[in-house]
Amino acid sequence: MREEFIRSARLLGQENIERLLNARVAVFGVGGVGGYVVEALVRSGIGQLDLIDSDRVVLSNINRQIIASHESLGEYKVDVAEKRCKEINPQVIINKYPIFYLPETADQFDFSKYDYVVDAIDTVSGKIQLVLAAKEAGVPIICSMGAGNKLDPTAFEVADLSKTSVCPLAKTMRYELKKRGIKNLKVVYSREEVRIPLEIYQEVEGQRPSPGSLAFVPAVAGLILAGEVVKDLCDPAYFAKTKNQNK
Repeated sequence: MREEFIRSARLLGQENIERLLNARVAVFGVGGVGGYVVEALVRSGIGQLDLIDSDRVVLSNINRQIIASHESLGEYKVDVAEKRCKEINPQVIINKYPIFYLPETADQFDFSKYDYVVDAIDTVSGKIQLVLAAKEAGVPIICSMGAGNKLDPTAFEVADLSKTSVCPLAKTMRYELKKRGIKNLKVVYSREEVRIPLEIYQEVEGQRPSPGSLAFVPAVAGLILAGEVVKDLCDPAYFAKTKNQNK
């Protein structure tokens, strides 16, 4: 047993730790939400991570993104995330894709290689394409719904997309995926109403206004997403037995 994962093994067991070490997970988007997904997954022992994000670190990321610092300004987020992952677990395999995932770039990915897919991007077209690709490949996927313009980290919950409410992004995804015949999708969403930012700053013409965001809201969403991935990759019979023992 590798000493880094002894505390995890006390809850999950050696067999499940081996499952995680042998798993390959793709995380699409490594920003406010996705960065915490990556952090939790590498600390949980996931053996191989594919990181997909075209952005570089900028000053406005520092308030909420775990990979963002003044030292990492200007670097690709996937490069910074890889360095952080290697510092946590030198044996982890990192595959980096500094590209923007859209239908036009989807053919660069073979989803059949993944044991799990995490959607932490914020473009509807990209999210839809991710879901379609994962479903076609028969790979489990979990999607993050809106985390911007929210204040309450306790309002997040895991649900099927069909059971969500309040979240505007979830509503759009329900509509678009229903048209495409997708009935079920595991998501993390917030029951908190979207808040109107206190002040609208001058935005670049032609770009949508950036949502307000805080350090603890997207972080919680990311950790919940990672927790679901870890539990789903472990032996479900183990969790069922543990649940029954606690009754």
